[in-house]
Amino acid sequence: MSEHGPVSDVESIYDDQDTSSGKSAIRIASVAALGGFLFGYDSAVINGAVSAVEDHFAVSSESLGFAVASALLGAAAGAFTAGGIADKVGRLSVMKIAAVLFLISALGTGFANSLTMLIIFRIIGGLGVGFASVIAPAYIAEIAPAHIRGRLGSLQQLAIVTGIFVSLLVDYLLANAAGGSREELWGGLEAWRWMFLAMAVPAVIYGVLALTIPESPRYLIATHKIPEARKVLSALLGEKNLEVKIDRIRASVAREKKPSMADVKGPALGLMPIVWVGIGLSVFQQFVGINVIFYYSNILWEAVGFSEDDSFKITVFTSIVNILTTLIAIASIDKFGRKPLLLIGSTGMAITLGIMAFIFGGAPLNAEGIPQLSDAAGMIALVAANLFVVAFGMSWGPVVWVLLGEKFPNKIRAAALSLAAAAQWVANWLITVSFPKLRDTLGIAYGFYALCAVLSFVFVWKWVSETKGKELEEMDDHA
Repeated sequence: MSEHGPVSDVESIYDDQDTSSGKSAIRIASVAALGGFLFGYDSAVINGAVSAVEDHFAVSSESLGFAVASALLGAAAGAFTAGGIADKVGRLSVMKIAAVLFLISALGTGFANSLTMLIIFRIIGGLGVGFASVIAPAYIAEIAPAHIRGRLGSLQQLAIVTGIFVSLLVDYLLANAAGGSREELWGGLEAWRWMFLAMAVPAVIYGVLALTIPESPRYLIATHKIPEARKVLSALLGEKNLEVKIDRIRASVAREKKPSMADVKGPALGLMPIVWVGIGLSVFQQFVGINVIFYYSNILWEAVGFSEDDSFKITVFTSIVNILTTLIAIASIDKFGRKPLLLIGSTGMAITLGIMAFIFGGAPLNAEGIPQLSDAAGMIALVAANLFVVAFGMSWGPVVWVLLGEKFPNKIRAAALSLAAAAQWVANWLITVSFPKLRDTLGIAYGFYALCAVLSFVFVWKWVSETKGKELEEMDDHA
């Protein structure tokens, strides 16, 4: 017996899976997760360029906030439409489209001659981010064996945080080479422009590698391409009991109608309860303020007295912490489960954000109304910020993406995941666009994020169920 009931025949297939098949699943999932790398890179690249963009285009706090958050509008639109597009043209086609959008964004933002052009190409990149944020967890969940699905699903978040780290490291190296983000570097272009242009490299790599992995077997079966699906499943699972798996997927698909947003309608304020759970997870993941750290940390640390160079170093260090804690989540998610990690993370975030709210709320203001921290307070804030990243990185960062990829029944997965991911990007946009005006009231800002962390604990405790070890087809029984 498993903790969820009798072990099914399909689950036994995974228990007997050979090593080569497991390696195949890991390789395929790793390529799909590269979309997360570009997602992270595109999201964080603005950090090193924020102050330079603010000066170069002489923008107000409101315009700066909109420019930084503009990519998130594209991401919301991309996430909302990705599921429907993926069901029409396949998961791999969406990956390739995302790679092209990332490439266009890199070139467009790098050569933008006005803030409007910068915003337009940031939105185009955001569309790619939205596509990647939906298609990677869905694809990985659909090709991953159940007993390692949590770890493979966590590769998405590992790729995201690695993309953030590489982006911030490239920002730092370019700014350092030029003597500042505002200074010219190569070809008469300032360092901040090269920060955007550098994204073209991983965009091309992602597009090329997307040509080397197979289509999702569930999509192939849904489109009546059984021989192709059998070939993919054989590579992933080996030959033993292969037809059992195919029949199980075929039965699940046979119960489906053409996917649409109508699939997620239900009695709970117009949506199925499980969809509201997905939306709640998405919103709380953003409302704890994690992306304030990765979008604005440079100007945040500069505002409280650190130099631009030191602020870059702090931000790079924080991104390394994020990677290391994501590795902890990958190692533990299939052992301890999804729900316990979320509860632990909510507790840690509430405590660390509360400390930051207390420090910034009690700090004296300078003539410009910006909080000024003493050396001791600055160090405590720095430690608390990084411990907050630890709490988020080992829980809400990777676990939410895993749950969004696996929690929804087959018949509503594409529509529900698109809706939940779109909600995530809208929440991200709200937090991001509001922060520049909150720089003068950081105590209130971090107090709000701390409150959201407390509420996230209550939400998980009451409404989030465990999915560890369950087959995707089992989710149909709980729709």
